[in-house]
Amino acid sequence: MVEPAESSASEADSPESQRREAPHPLPLAAGAAMAVAAGVALLLSFPTYGLWWLAPVGVGLLAAAAHRRRFRAGLGLGALAGLVLFLLLLRWTNLHTGLAPWLLLSGLQAGFIALLGGATAYVSPLVDRFRWAWPPATALLWVLQEAVRDRAPYGGFPWGRLAFSQEESPLLRLAALGGAPLVTFGVALAGGLLVTAAWRPWNLWPARLARGRLVLSAAGLALGAVAVTAAGLLVPTATPSGAPVTVAIVQGNVPRMGLDFNAQRRAVLENHVTATIALAERVAAGREPRPDLVVWPENASDVDPLRDATASRRISDAAAAIGAPILVGGILRGPAEGEVRNVGILWRPGTGPDLDQTYVKRHPVPFAEYMPLRRVARLVSEEVDRVADMVAGDRPGVVRTGPVTVGDVICFEVAYDGIVRDTVTNGAGILAVQTNNATFDVAEARQQMAMVRLRAVEHGRESLMASTVGVSGFVTTDGEVHEDTGFNTQEVVVRQLRVSEYRTLATRLGVWPEMLLVGVGLVLLAGAVVVRRRG
Repeated sequence: MVEPAESSASEADSPESQRREAPHPLPLAAGAAMAVAAGVALLLSFPTYGLWWLAPVGVGLLAAAAHRRRFRAGLGLGALAGLVLFLLLLRWTNLHTGLAPWLLLSGLQAGFIALLGGATAYVSPLVDRFRWAWPPATALLWVLQEAVRDRAPYGGFPWGRLAFSQEESPLLRLAALGGAPLVTFGVALAGGLLVTAAWRPWNLWPARLARGRLVLSAAGLALGAVAVTAAGLLVPTATPSGAPVTVAIVQGNVPRMGLDFNAQRRAVLENHVTATIALAERVAAGREPRPDLVVWPENASDVDPLRDATASRRISDAAAAIGAPILVGGILRGPAEGEVRNVGILWRPGTGPDLDQTYVKRHPVPFAEYMPLRRVARLVSEEVDRVADMVAGDRPGVVRTGPVTVGDVICFEVAYDGIVRDTVTNGAGILAVQTNNATFDVAEARQQMAMVRLRAVEHGRESLMASTVGVSGFVTTDGEVHEDTGFNTQEVVVRQLRVSEYRTLATRLGVWPEMLLVGVGLVLLAGAVVVRRRG
């Protein structure tokens, strides 16, 4: 009687027996619960929660929930996880604009996670046949999903990328090698290792447990996930060796949070002027070093200073008092009636605006800074007519101040890989993100700061974020934040930054690491087609 049992255990553990195993998924109720848990785990990995180590757990939970299901069931489970993630991650979008934009945006982003869930289900026969392929397949599908979501529709919306959840993780350093896509790959690879380890109990677990193989294999894969994460520590971060420059961030604050900050234009401008003049007084008294450059945030001057004499005079007063150029975040009207430009314009003491050193935002936000399908959008909300069509710029945000060449990006542009990289390849020695968070909350500001941290590591550039209301601060090339401000406060912070001309591997390679991973991901899907047709 013993011999057949041993034979059965050996048979059950053989590759042939594994291939003959019926491909049963987890119970649907368990799958739905895991999809919800995946959304929650992914949410908690982002600021302001910051539990970055939960991102691989969320990836693994979704992979397990969708495994061995029909494509449509995978779609549903992916949509469930996506809705949990984005409805909560993007809840700041409904603070002042109502439910419709929040629900539509969250639903659209969840749709991409739904496609990810469907693709995960579709490749199940392939990863069942080649179990070693499950972790890299999981990682490749996440990169493929983000590559599409970052670009479509209307230029995409990269918020919620796995890479942006890793601000305190060792994996952040992978950005120096392959940018945000490689960080996402590392996170999802760790998640794939976890699900491969955890799935083993469902794959002939009695025989494996009897022979002690279950514990060893699962432990080995789980340790592999930890090793993938820890491997980021082996990647060195750039050390800028250029001349130091002293930079001041002026966070002027607004009288009232919300959409009506536009109705407070002169008050917001005056806040930034008076805060800069107060800094000049501290410099004159020897309490602060004199800055080489002052950075004001996006929308610091919503009064067009090229058309309004009072606004122009007040900005000139501030520049003269501090004795340094000011990178002013402003709104310029025109060129056509009803059009505006969102700009960073260099204002020099004594000479005023330097129009040759003006950056026009290249990626206005659809439905917020310009209105595609205006007639259709008007059916959803009449508020769309409050949105003027913002004219997009056509040049990288390179501003040459004299002491330093600044890579300027405005607000949500920090989420787009190519827009940031273009400033570095065109000569930027430091990075500056000008943003206005007056219509959002501290969660959105912290999520944006996490993106700045990744960009600093990715390109080896000391960086800063200047916000009207916070959070503002400086970021060194190891991703650490310094002198960060509070939210909804008026503050001025000053720090010495080092200029860099060094280009990281990520900067040199640009989009190629992502294209390589996307290409392999497409080969994976093609392989799944072949396996299904043969199966």
